[in-house]
Amino acid sequence: MTMSVIITTKVSGDTNAFTKALEERADEFRAWGERGKAAGALHHQFAIGDGFVLVVDEWESVDAFQNFFGDSEIQAFIGSVGGDPNVAPVATVGESVDSSDKF
Repeated sequence: MTMSVIITTKVSGDTNAFTKALEERADEFRAWGERGKAAGALHHQFAIGDGFVLVVDEWESVDAFQNFFGDSEIQAFIGSVGGDPNVAPVATVGESVDSSDKF
C-alpha cells in the first residue's frame, strides 16, 4: 500500500497582502482548493509566520504535488496574493506514517 506524503511549503512574501487576499479573493482560494483535490491533495491549510506563508498539505504522491504546484497558473496566483517571485518556495516532503498518538 502506498502511503501519502506530507508536504510543507514555505513561501516568502507579503503576509499582509496574503491575509487580505484570503478574505477578498476567497472564491479563488476555494477554486484552487477544488483543483488541488482533483489533482490528488488530501488535506490543506495555511499558517502565517514572519514574512512567510507556510502551506501544510497531504498529497496522494509527490508527483501529484509537483504537477499541481509546478503549474504556471498556480505560480502566477501565488505571486498575485503576496508571494515573493524572487525567492523560491522551499518544500519539505515526508512519507505519512501512522502512529498510536495520531489525531
